[in-house]
Amino acid sequence: MDSDDAEFEYAVEQLRAAAFRSELQVREIPAPERIAPRSIAFAAGVIQGSTHPSEEGDSPYGAGRLILMHDPASIEEWGAPFRIVCFAQAPLEMEIGIDPFIADVAWSWLVDALESREAAYGYASGTATKTLSTGFGTLEEQGDAAQIEIRASWTPLDSEFAAHAEAWGELLCLLAGLPHHEGVASLGSRRARRNGHGA
Repeated sequence: MDSDDAEFEYAVEQLRAAAFRSELQVREIPAPERIAPRSIAFAAGVIQGSTHPSEEGDSPYGAGRLILMHDPASIEEWGAPFRIVCFAQAPLEMEIGIDPFIADVAWSWLVDALESREAAYGYASGTATKTLSTGFGTLEEQGDAAQIEIRASWTPLDSEFAAHAEAWGELLCLLAGLPHHEGVASLGSRRARRNGHGA
């Protein structure tokens, strides 16, 4: 095994040993082909009551994907030989969905989750998208609905890969409206602080 393979295998061991919240069901899935010389992927779904995610990791309460790519030839572009790409989405209550700041708050949850786990990272990019929909015709009974979705990527600048995966898991739980863990502020506390200080 050459040094690149050994470096990737160490990262894989770290990810597989990540400690996720009990409200998440996480499983390893096939990584997309031809995105990098080496990659590994995981799917996660939020557990609520007796409802568990499907085999693909999908859940009506929130679901996500995480991919770790390894390509030493991309160091100039990524800033390091590894790159993480993640996706997380969850339904929202309409009251929260119409909040004009929800996309900003959702992105800040990712940053807070990474920082609370002391996961060193750089070259972060992504989008936070909220979707509002209204059913018509045969879908009229569904009424109004809202959803938040984050697509993000960043470069791990340390070898604590488990911390990066755990931050992704925390983000997914927060999007799904689950209570936050220490170090990550909830939407309610942020809204109260913003309203209290007129920010």
